[in-house]
Amino acid sequence: MSNEHAMRFPLVGSAMLLSLFLLFKFLSKDLVNAVLTCYFFVLGIVALSATLLPSIRRFLPKHWNEDLIIWRFPYFRSLEIEFTRSQIVAAIPGTFFCAWYASRKHWLANNILGFAFCIQGIEMLSLGSFKTGAILLAGLFVYDIFWVFFTPVMVSVAKSFDAPIKLLFPTADSARPFSMLGLGDIVIPGIFVALALRFDVSRGKESQYFKSAFLGYTAGLVLTIIVMNWFQAAQPALLYIVPGVIGFLAVHCIWNSDVKQLLEFDESKTSTSEDGESKSSKKEE
Repeated sequence: MSNEHAMRFPLVGSAMLLSLFLLFKFLSKDLVNAVLTCYFFVLGIVALSATLLPSIRRFLPKHWNEDLIIWRFPYFRSLEIEFTRSQIVAAIPGTFFCAWYASRKHWLANNILGFAFCIQGIEMLSLGSFKTGAILLAGLFVYDIFWVFFTPVMVSVAKSFDAPIKLLFPTADSARPFSMLGLGDIVIPGIFVALALRFDVSRGKESQYFKSAFLGYTAGLVLTIIVMNWFQAAQPALLYIVPGVIGFLAVHCIWNSDVKQLLEFDESKTSTSEDGESKSSKKEE
């Protein structure tokens, strides 16, 4: 992700959020949610299967994990899908689970799918550098505050959107049966915390900055829950999480005098150098 992409991200997110708000406003809520259920049924199978695959593949024959099966679409021969037998095996429990979710819409099934989306999102997305991460978090910090505090859009979409884009926590209040945490409040800070872990690994040291970033995230999340229950009103989680993650990491980095190394860290350059070293070592062998 480049700095330009990070700057545009809140604008794209705002456009998508407003579009969903207008859909729910002018179309039938049941119709929109029915379409979204079909979409997330397929997406859930993919995410859950990918999450289960590392645990399942160790029990399967080696050629099931390595031999690719290529399936071409009828009438569109240029379109093709590549998969392995182990991916098919992992898709079986994923399909049954998503069918249970689609039929029951149980909050526990919603949360399990939500966790699968979070794991895959954090695994697939990469910020590249802490500068890009800081730009992204700062933009979404303003985005979250604006759409929650100054408009009814965010809360309205979150309540109307019947899909695993949020984690649900049952409450004893009949008027407010569930507390909600959007997946964006997990994935976006999560990729920043994951970058801190990669920074630690690149230095060949124990995960010290990962621990401080994760501690900052935990502190921000706990503060969000406290404030939400105190005021009995929706809160923009990134208002508390972003200062927590960046603040804890910044203080720890300044304390260890590693500010320059952290700001100069570029994951793409690190991965390129590691690839070069591995190729040279293979040639020497």
